[in-house]
Amino acid sequence: MKTVKDYIRTIPDFPHGGIMFRDVTTLFGDPRGFRMAIDQLLHPYVGQQIDRIVGLEARGFILGGAIAHQLSLGFVPIRKKGKLPGETIEQAYQLEYGEAVMEIHDDALQPGERVLVVDDLLATGGTAEAGVKLIERLGASVMACAFIIDLPDLGGRVKLEGMGLDVQVLCEFEGD
Repeated sequence: MKTVKDYIRTIPDFPHGGIMFRDVTTLFGDPRGFRMAIDQLLHPYVGQQIDRIVGLEARGFILGGAIAHQLSLGFVPIRKKGKLPGETIEQAYQLEYGEAVMEIHDDALQPGERVLVVDDLLATGGTAEAGVKLIERLGASVMACAFIIDLPDLGGRVKLEGMGLDVQVLCEFEGD
């Protein structure tokens, strides 16, 4: 029987030499694989008190939208700077090659709302940490973070768990 990991393609040396890129588009493109991933990501949260699903740009939008639909919840995107219209708040975070900025609409979440953060891949945890900080600045609380893939050697899960967050991953790729 296939697992979620079996649907993920590895592309060597992308975007540059030495990187083993974990491509979830093959998972998304397969109806059984995609359904399996969505079901496994949302299963722990069925019946939980969650008010919104927050997806991190860009593949977190695909996953988050599907999970929000299945749980009958609203969906909130966190995007790269300059992509959202209207008033936003922003949070800078570190990349291995510099700095980036994420944004959320300043009225996207209400104080006290409980959210599930969703993305495809957890590496260093910088993007997820920035997303969590944005959510908390709006007065909402993060109930958990859910990812398809964890690259444990890069420390993102340890970082998020060190912030007191529950982290769920469907599969790991060691050595990345």
